[in-house]
Amino acid sequence: MKNSILQRMLYSFITVMITVPAFVFYSVYVVEGEALKAMSRINSVWGTIKAQDGLFMFGRILPVWSVIAIEFICAFTLACLYGRLTFKLASRVFNPTKNHPMLFESAIICATVCFMCPSMSLLAAFFYYPYGQAQIGFMAVLCKWLKLVCYNLPFAYFSQMFFIQPFVRFLFSILLRKEVKEHSAEAHELEKSGKKMMPHNEQEAVMDILKRKEEIKEEIKQELMAELQ
Repeated sequence: MKNSILQRMLYSFITVMITVPAFVFYSVYVVEGEALKAMSRINSVWGTIKAQDGLFMFGRILPVWSVIAIEFICAFTLACLYGRLTFKLASRVFNPTKNHPMLFESAIICATVCFMCPSMSLLAAFFYYPYGQAQIGFMAVLCKWLKLVCYNLPFAYFSQMFFIQPFVRFLFSILLRKEVKEHSAEAHELEKSGKKMMPHNEQEAVMDILKRKEEIKEEIKQELMAELQ
C-alpha cells in the first residue's frame, strides 16, 4: 500500500484533537486545581476560570479556547515531526514482520510519549511562566519543566496506551475503511506467497492491528461453528 501524507496527518490530527483537551483538563483540574482555588478563594476550579475570564498563559489571561488552540497547533506540529522518528525507533527494537502488530504499535506509542511529553512540557514551562511577576531564570524554567514531566508522563502513557490510541484506531478504521480493506487484501496476497508485508509508517502498523483483529474474530467464529457441529 502506498504511503499517504494525508493519512499520517489525519491520524495525528485525530490523536491531537483528543489528547490536547484531555491534557488541558488534567493540567487545570488535577495538577493546578488546588492552587487555582487557593489563589481565587473560590471553592471551584471552573468558578475560578469563569471569575478570571480564562486561563493564565504568556503572562496574561487568555480564553480557554485560545489556550487549547495554541497547544493544539504545537502538539500537531510536533506529532507530524516525530511521526517517522518514533516509527524508526520502534523498528529497531521490534521486527513488524515477526512480532505481533499490537506489540509493535505499543513500542511506537512508548517512543511517541517519550518524545512528545518532554517537548510539550518544555513548551508549557514557557507558556505558563509567570512573566511580569518573576524574572526568567534557567533554574526556574528547568524545575518547572521537570515538575511538568513528572506529572504528565504517567498520564500521557496510560491515557495513550489504554484509552486514546484504541479510540483513534477505531475512528481510523471507520474513516479509512476502504484503505484498510485494500491493505488487508494486499497483505493476504503476500502471505499466500510466503511473504509478509512490511509497514512503512504507524498508520500501516495500525492497519496490521485491524487486520489481525478481523482474523481473530474469524478464528473464533470458526471455532464456535466447529463446536456446534
